[in-house]
Amino acid sequence: MTSQPDLARIAASVDELVRAGDTRRLRLVQRQLKSAVDRKRLAERRRLYAADPVGWVRRRLGQSVWSKQAEILQAVRDHRRTAVRSGHGVGKSWTAALVACWWLDTHPPGEAFVVSTAPTFSQVRAILWRYIRKHHRAAELPGRVNQTEWLIDDELVGYGRKPADHDESGFQGIHARWVLVVIDEACGVPEQLWIAADALATGPDCRILAIGNPDNPASHFRRVSTPGSGWHQIRISAFDSPNLTGEEVSLAMATALVGREWVEEKRKDWGEDNPLYRSKVLGEFTEDSEWQVVRSSDVAACRIGRDEPYEEAELLPVELGVDVGGGGDETVVRERRGRQAGREWRAHTDRPERIAPLIKMAIRETGATRVKIDSIGVGFGVIGELRNDKTLRGVQIVAVNVGEKASRPDRFANLRAEIWWEVGRGLSERRGWDLSGMDNADTTVAQLLEPQWDADPQGRIRVEKKEEIIKRLGRSPDNADALLLAFYGGGPKGRVRFV
Repeated sequence: MTSQPDLARIAASVDELVRAGDTRRLRLVQRQLKSAVDRKRLAERRRLYAADPVGWVRRRLGQSVWSKQAEILQAVRDHRRTAVRSGHGVGKSWTAALVACWWLDTHPPGEAFVVSTAPTFSQVRAILWRYIRKHHRAAELPGRVNQTEWLIDDELVGYGRKPADHDESGFQGIHARWVLVVIDEACGVPEQLWIAADALATGPDCRILAIGNPDNPASHFRRVSTPGSGWHQIRISAFDSPNLTGEEVSLAMATALVGREWVEEKRKDWGEDNPLYRSKVLGEFTEDSEWQVVRSSDVAACRIGRDEPYEEAELLPVELGVDVGGGGDETVVRERRGRQAGREWRAHTDRPERIAPLIKMAIRETGATRVKIDSIGVGFGVIGELRNDKTLRGVQIVAVNVGEKASRPDRFANLRAEIWWEVGRGLSERRGWDLSGMDNADTTVAQLLEPQWDADPQGRIRVEKKEEIIKRLGRSPDNADALLLAFYGGGPKGRVRFV
């Protein structure tokens, strides 16, 4: 540490050089003075905050943390590897950014480094590093931060990266005593990158923080979140939020955290046994059920976006799927562009004169060339009205009666079973559709995960009827049915295809 007399001596040298007008030596001594001051300030921060990250947040940033956020900060201080599985809206990425900032502000540049990763580079830049930039700017922390890098005196001390999924060498070349690795949105990070991260944090003073929603039971995050894994584990439920426990926090923090109204809405919309509810509300993993038509682990993988934009040809065909509401159910129109699920239009109506204009609007906005409509009940009249509309020439209107015989009647009890199995389960297993950017994603995915299957007396696959789902859950999977129809490649009998 630079002593007070040393600082006084350097400052005196500055005064002499100013009087002498020696600008070249003046710049050199000024850099020495800045370096000495920085070392002194760092030594003081280490003394005060290296063992007190919560105090660092309070006094250095002028912010506060609630109890579970404090628990994460202290866990990183005390444990080499920490896995945090959390529900929605509890400030997990905000807290991970606090950890990264505390780490670099209380360890010497050149001897400390922060590495972060996430399922996509867009998530690296737009989530964790956006918060790092906010904390850095608010507290005027050392150095400068750009989109995904932190530099102090032109030395790189931290970065966010998304190596190729199978690149175990993607983080090589980092050698420091104090390395912190942050794995954000941890469920979507493949095992090879966990191996690469672990190779960085081999020293006793290194740390790994993995944090995310527990939405994929087949992920490596699930394995490190299991008792006996050797990781320190923290679970944060929406019910731990100060807005539900009554823990005293600032108004600004309370408005940023999940509230009781949202939790109750999801209980009604999804159901307490739904895998999405258990993940996003309770912060818990669930097991894939043997009798679940569409499995949580498969769908979770299809919700991870991609950094590269699709080629124009990859976004074809443009088609719509329509689940027509009846008996108070919602009418849902879903867009599909190639393998990408897109926009959604909804209306609480079973009147053809209101449903048809909704579909026409979706056709105009998307340029869809094919519309597949549930033809049972009200849908039959809607199909007739659309087919008689001369302005829709060039748009194929396909009637789909899911109660009809399947194209493979030896394997499936009816067309509904075939669609759910081949489109819902099949595309999810093959990563054949991209659900990462679709409208109303959580509700649609929650519905996808609900239907069960069994074998009929002939040994064929039989999927739970919509009426049975409504009776069991009190709600209809209209959004999921529209999505399946959008991707169903139905055609004339004998030429049914699934895409």
